[in-house]
Amino acid sequence: MRIATYNVNGINGRLPVLLRWLEETRPDIVCLQELKAGDEKFPEAALGAIGYDAVWHGQKSWNGVAILSRVGPPVETRRGLPGDPDPAQSRYIEAAVNGILIGGLYLPNGNPRPGPKFDYKLAWFDRLIAHAADLIAADVPIVLAGDYNVMPTSQDVYKPERWTEDALFAPEVRAAFARLMDQGWTDALRTIHPDETIYTFFDYFRNAYARNAGLRIDHLLLSPAIAGRLVDAQVDRDVRGWEKTSDHAPVWIELTNG
Repeated sequence: MRIATYNVNGINGRLPVLLRWLEETRPDIVCLQELKAGDEKFPEAALGAIGYDAVWHGQKSWNGVAILSRVGPPVETRRGLPGDPDPAQSRYIEAAVNGILIGGLYLPNGNPRPGPKFDYKLAWFDRLIAHAADLIAADVPIVLAGDYNVMPTSQDVYKPERWTEDALFAPEVRAAFARLMDQGWTDALRTIHPDETIYTFFDYFRNAYARNAGLRIDHLLLSPAIAGRLVDAQVDRDVRGWEKTSDHAPVWIELTNG
């Protein structure tokens, strides 16, 4: 089974890219972020035409998350994190798909730091950590996938010295990610590539993609109940080089069937 995450950076504007990637690679389950479309604008028909059922949590012009499946309709179990004081921000959706609980997330960027946006990021991260602890306690197969907007270590960022003041690399944010991992989650991509320079995001500016000047901010975390099924994890880096593409590349994992 192949499970992917992809920040599409506008699902309708990038729909030809998304459909091409889905048809070429045929992932079984996909978490999407930054739909930038209200619920009524989600391209359900276009995705259904190539075999994907979907649940989504949209928001006009900003944010937005979705879970796609071609292995049975996703059964939504949650939208938004418990205790979220700003449910209008569409950043989390959860669904049961083919025996796995999938949590799709888009963690706040947090810039500028310091400031209210950074405070909101840390508070959102705290709510994610609390919910993730409850998920771990359930002892079921879970994948938490999405754009976390955090580079966990200096290995995950091109020229880390340039990012020391950025909200994506702030000590508080990396510490929050470490607290999340300490619950027992497995970082799938880093598990398969422990020493490799591997990025999932390349800015549109300064020829970043061609120079491989990227960041690793898109992560798939596996609960202990499913981590042993991991056999591969990769980045579809070439998709970032397509015309009118997102600034993120799709990331995917391969699991043995349970």
